[in-house]
Amino acid sequence: MSRAYLSLGSNLGDSVAMLRKALKMLPAAGIRVGRVSSLYKTEPVEFLDQPWFVNCVTEVSTSLPPRALLRKLKSVEHGLGRRRGKPKGPRLIDIDILLYENVTVRSSRLTVPHPRLSERRFVLVPLREIAPKAAHPVSGKTISEMLRETADKSKVIRLKR
Repeated sequence: MSRAYLSLGSNLGDSVAMLRKALKMLPAAGIRVGRVSSLYKTEPVEFLDQPWFVNCVTEVSTSLPPRALLRKLKSVEHGLGRRRGKPKGPRLIDIDILLYENVTVRSSRLTVPHPRLSERRFVLVPLREIAPKAAHPVSGKTISEMLRETADKSKVIRLKR
């Protein structure tokens, strides 16, 4: 079994319920859910004219290799009603692979570790909550170090449980 970290986000409809549904669907896709961060209300980045997101990060175990994991995640998104829209725009659900063991993947469909991981507080803050010492396989920096060094100043607000 391999360990990976996934980011889940939503900013349409009942975002909290959508994230909970997505987490419940992962085991049927061959993805065992481990630790899950708190939920965070997060300010949009890049495409600003949209509602704020709710985000979390989960640690998962799977026997799926990275590309097969991506296919399963896209299937879960589709099952929850996601349809491709404006890039970086509003979405019912978005599930991304942040890290997969110490593996790096570079293809037209998948890049692991996530190419903008170190630039996004909305994933670094929840990832630090559950895996502060996890290291980026290329830079060697820990999640805590990346969070301290990021230029992103967007708001990330922990929601009450």
